[in-house]
Amino acid sequence: MTEAWIIDAARTPRGVGKVGKGGLSEIHPQRILSTVLKALATRNGLDTADIDDVIAGCGTQFGKQGACIARMAALDAGFDVRAAGMSLDRFCGSGLTAANLAAMGVMSGAQDLVIAGGVESMSYGSTLPRAAGATLDSGNTHLRALHPQPHQGICGDLIATLEGFSREDVDGLALESQKRAAAAIAGGHFDKSLVAVHHDDGRVALDREEYPRPGTTAEALAALKPAFQAIYEVPLDEEGLSYRKLVQAAYPDVKIEHVHHAGNSSGVVDGAGAVVMASPQYAMAHGLKPRARVRAVATAGDSPELMLNAPVPATRKALAKAGMTLKDIDLIEINEAFAVVPLKFMRDLDVDPAIVNVNGGAIALGHPIGATGAIILGTLLDELERRDLTTGLVTLCAAGGMAPAMIIERI
Repeated sequence: MTEAWIIDAARTPRGVGKVGKGGLSEIHPQRILSTVLKALATRNGLDTADIDDVIAGCGTQFGKQGACIARMAALDAGFDVRAAGMSLDRFCGSGLTAANLAAMGVMSGAQDLVIAGGVESMSYGSTLPRAAGATLDSGNTHLRALHPQPHQGICGDLIATLEGFSREDVDGLALESQKRAAAAIAGGHFDKSLVAVHHDDGRVALDREEYPRPGTTAEALAALKPAFQAIYEVPLDEEGLSYRKLVQAAYPDVKIEHVHHAGNSSGVVDGAGAVVMASPQYAMAHGLKPRARVRAVATAGDSPELMLNAPVPATRKALAKAGMTLKDIDLIEINEAFAVVPLKFMRDLDVDPAIVNVNGGAIALGHPIGATGAIILGTLLDELERRDLTTGLVTLCAAGGMAPAMIIERI
């Protein structure tokens, strides 16, 4: 089995995910992704006719984001028509799953050159009848009886309640995310991978991170009302199904403490990111300089009723496949879907917070569902290089109780 080399990574800035409010909200999602694809091909001198596949995660594949957005974005980027495309949906884990599949294709010897990543226009997704990230059709009573899955935010509050994380705990992580993101932006830590997005007439649509709130204070966070308490009792269908009933079906004796709000949950944003994967043989034959190799990929499932806990088993699985322990990992990126996710991850695995999300996370920077995995994979690679470190791990929780993970090692 051959190695999979990461040649390069690129991404767009993340724009506020509200129609008419964010810099990317009026840009077609295909164009958001094609901007990244074109940048990767141009700056690495890729012969796009050699690309075996373009794999893109996208959590809301309807309308503008439907019709295999990976293929359409590749065509929009001017790629040779022989470069095929495939789109996938593993909810929040879509972008990293795309990268995992690319690595597997190269490592197996079946492919030599793949671009993988993801895109999400949450501005556009918010206008659709089905909201991005919805998981359980309330009409599927058979599945609901097997696995009563509530809203992701409700799951965050449920995990915090079960694990004993307080409002102060989740707010403290959120504040640190904002501080780290502000320092990273001021220090230019994201500049290497950042690609500006333009309107069709050439005007800049967005060339900077739009979501962070560097002036956030502990007092401001403490003043915010819990976001998911308001929907806990709301009927979801004519029969009176509610998130409370779904929770109580699995945890009848639990009284939820609602601790998550807009300030300690991931931001709603638009964006895209991708990485170039190549076999060593192809890279050396075409003068492509590798930045890292993939040491291991893994995917794990966990409780659908809790939904957000799979990064821990996914990490353990990836480490076992790589023959490594957490002591061998220099930096970790875990998506801040809700503050309780990295808090539980760090406590369960006894991880030093100083090596986790060192440039802030999705609470400060935003979480474009299908793109985030690829974005934070690139962020991890850039930061390993900046600090002259060697190994990193990236993972994300995904709806349905899943998580992909990847371990990389600099070359």
